[in-house]
Amino acid sequence: MTRIRRGYIARRRRTKIRLFASSFRGAHSRLTRTITQQKIRALVSAHRDRDKQKINFRRLWITRINAAIRERGVCYSYSRLINDLYKRQLLLNRKILAQIAISNRNCLYMISNEIIKEVKESTG
Repeated sequence: MTRIRRGYIARRRRTKIRLFASSFRGAHSRLTRTITQQKIRALVSAHRDRDKQKINFRRLWITRINAAIRERGVCYSYSRLINDLYKRQLLLNRKILAQIAISNRNCLYMISNEIIKEVKESTG
């Protein structure tokens, strides 16, 4: 019986997988079965951590805004600032407020003071 030469499709698929895992260490970059397992694991982690990254950045922005607001006066807090922003319908998200808190604190203080004045006038 004559010898049959195999096709190139399976080999091409494996080399494509190996290119994905070329930066992995040890058997994770050499053995085909282990490479496929690690590829699945890596993609799952990447998908999960993209959502986690959004959560972590939001926490960081909230912490920065709260720290900057509480520096000036203890009576004013982050939650009251956000509540007053919503009452006045100001469209400043937490990312922008955090950047203002880092780069230009006086601007953040001016924003918070204007909001406090408006709220006092409307309630008072």
